[in-house]
Amino acid sequence: EVLFTITKDQLETGLRGVPVGYCTTSSVDPLLGLFYGGYPVEKLAYNEPEEVIYLLFNQELPTAEQLSEFKKVLVSHSKLNPDVIENLKSLPKEGHPMKWFLHGLNLMGMYGGTGDYKEDAMNVVAQLPELVAAIYRIRSGWGETIESKPELGYIENFVHMLNPPNTNEHLLQLMKVFNVLHFDHGGGNLSTFVGKSIASGLEDMYGSLMGAMSALAGPLHGMANQECLRFLKTALETVSDPTNEDEVNTYINKLFAEGKKLYGFGHAVLRVEDPRATVQYALGEKIAPDNKIFRMSVAMRKLGSEFLKKQAKVSNPYPNVDAVSGSLLTSVGLTDENYYTVLFGMSRCVGIAAQIVYERTQARGGKGTPIIRPKYIYSGPKR
Repeated sequence: EVLFTITKDQLETGLRGVPVGYCTTSSVDPLLGLFYGGYPVEKLAYNEPEEVIYLLFNQELPTAEQLSEFKKVLVSHSKLNPDVIENLKSLPKEGHPMKWFLHGLNLMGMYGGTGDYKEDAMNVVAQLPELVAAIYRIRSGWGETIESKPELGYIENFVHMLNPPNTNEHLLQLMKVFNVLHFDHGGGNLSTFVGKSIASGLEDMYGSLMGAMSALAGPLHGMANQECLRFLKTALETVSDPTNEDEVNTYINKLFAEGKKLYGFGHAVLRVEDPRATVQYALGEKIAPDNKIFRMSVAMRKLGSEFLKKQAKVSNPYPNVDAVSGSLLTSVGLTDENYYTVLFGMSRCVGIAAQIVYERTQARGGKGTPIIRPKYIYSGPKR
């Protein structure tokens, strides 16, 4: 069965559309959106995060009894080695939070790695909330780290340990929805593919996730969320009223006249509005209806799309998940956009870990996938 025909035109195009394996956790359809285990992500957005984590690892939603047992499993794996937190305190505050996150993953592996992909997957998923909360508190100078209480619930405990100043009552709800929406996104996005490629050489879970998170940190991938918020903030320096469509349209036209671009639009696969963005716009109307940055994101959703539809060679003029997430994070007191990719990474490590477990322990009848080794065609000088 022919799945894909490769011609010279496909070379140096980022492997776009080239099938390389199977993904058991999630899929992305250009017109229908993102699915976890066959369920549309928008239908899962308000499920308990533990339910969705169970789905990604087991390909089915848990019964009430299974969910109760799974929550106990997460609690039993949730204790982060205290030396990890102590080591974080020695890091330079000038370093980007994603560098701290990479360091934290490395430390977790050194102090607690078992070499068993399944065991390490549960450990890393269960302990990431404590790691990320510690990174936030130590680097931001919010005070001492707060003792983990995993029995509160996966994200409930994260919010408890995070305890940011100047937050509001919507933080918990947003963090639950944000995490569910970012858990996974098919098998071929850069960070997931990099993580699985590293694991194909039999590197352990932690080293594989470090590589994956390095990929996520790039501005064309996971760091796009912080760039989108900066874009909205910059727009508000010129646009005094984001509900004034004439004012916003004038700004958009001026941007393009200067050779600049709209951030938060387009997607490598989707050809419709990102359903994760759709969920967040609806949530924003409930938790941040009067927030000026959110209102700017809403204005860009409508007017930016209308503008891009008129441009030649724009295959997807619709907002992606990054177009709105930053405005909502800001609305609940998480105002430093430099941390947004860390929050993304905390969530995405869940799906990547589940995919690594499949490729290393279940694929090809349990043999695992072979080491990744694509072919490159020599194009240098001939002697």
